[in-house]
Amino acid sequence: MMQRTARRLPVQRGVAAWNAILEPQGAPRVLEADRTADFVVVGAGFAGLSAARRLTGLQPGARIAVLEAGRVAEGAAGRNSGFMIDLPHDLTSADYAGAGDERALIALNRRAQEFAADAARAYGIAPEYLDPAGKVNGAAGAAAMAHNESYARHLEALGEPCEMLDARQMRDLTGSGYYRSGLYTPGTVMLQPAGYVRGLAAGLTRSGVDVYEASPVTGYRRDGSGWRVQTPRGAVSAGRVILAVNGHLESFGYARDRLMQIFLFAVMTPELGPEALAALGGAPRWGITPSDPMGTTVRRIDSGQGGNRIVTRSCAVLRPGMRPRAGDLARAARVMQRKFDARFPQLAGMAMEHAWAGHLCLSLNGVAVNREVEEGVFSACVQNGLGTARGTLTGIGAAELACGETSDITRHFSTQPDPKRLPPRPLREIGANAVLRWREWRARGE
Repeated sequence: MMQRTARRLPVQRGVAAWNAILEPQGAPRVLEADRTADFVVVGAGFAGLSAARRLTGLQPGARIAVLEAGRVAEGAAGRNSGFMIDLPHDLTSADYAGAGDERALIALNRRAQEFAADAARAYGIAPEYLDPAGKVNGAAGAAAMAHNESYARHLEALGEPCEMLDARQMRDLTGSGYYRSGLYTPGTVMLQPAGYVRGLAAGLTRSGVDVYEASPVTGYRRDGSGWRVQTPRGAVSAGRVILAVNGHLESFGYARDRLMQIFLFAVMTPELGPEALAALGGAPRWGITPSDPMGTTVRRIDSGQGGNRIVTRSCAVLRPGMRPRAGDLARAARVMQRKFDARFPQLAGMAMEHAWAGHLCLSLNGVAVNREVEEGVFSACVQNGLGTARGTLTGIGAAELACGETSDITRHFSTQPDPKRLPPRPLREIGANAVLRWREWRARGE
């Protein structure tokens, strides 16, 4: 009998702050009995919920069950920085410029944005949770300014609009005199990621999809012509399974020793009061990505997204066991406090209200795993640090594959090679973390 057993379940460290600053969620609906369905989706993040929504369009009336190990928006989907970026954004490059047919990839990323906007309209998700405001690549040093200039030339060659901002414009935007320049690109959609995925899950539930939380999948096995997907308190028997678990694809025995399990870290201020807002100045909403991909991401949000707050994200560590350490988060929080203080001396010393780790998964060759991994089981995994857009796309692609449909999305991902094999452990962890720490040091001012 063919059977897959989960080798590990998701472990989170720190509070999912994007979720914590919203209104509390109601009690979870837990799978507590055996059910049957046409499709079962494992994972209720960007990929899983996008897959479920696409299924409702492809096969109206189909019975769809979504199984989430924790609470919606408590996992990786509620722990990212909320940038849904349309342009090339290769985290392994010096200036984000990618490889291959970038115009085709831009078109796909914009499909993901359109899909999210359509879902927001259909399900009544607050417009503040999907803000088409664009973003800025901030530059503090000469090397970063050169990265911006290089990237601007690259975008101009692609026919994509962008605008260079000087130090005064950056101060007017952010209230910070830290940045010497910036590169504004208008196509990024700024999400309140927890608000969006919670709204997506609620809309799917209203449309008849069964979304179960606190129902981790412990394994699945062949059941006649379909699969029986097991949780601690129940099971779902379905003809087709979609795994939307990003790096936890490896936990089910697929792509073993081919996926880099990375954790990034972030901190969030308490809600800024009138005095702090007056001292800060600047615009009420903005997002800064670093010109060097290993630099520091900073974002300001307002009351429509959970309060006037600043989010700072930096530091990275590889943990093949998919379990960040308490020391990882403590070190990152200290680093980010220094970075926050340097950018906002008028608020220096402000204690952060939340600190957390967020899991992302990369492959050495930058490919996703969006294909049928065995008969009736489809993967929407390996987002390469681009979970909002890439997760949406692989979720759509997996749903289409499960229904026998083809599209630009399925053609794009199905032609990608397998992820490259990683070096053996412990060299993998030692080497990768040494490189990450070196790149972090090199980008320390950014």
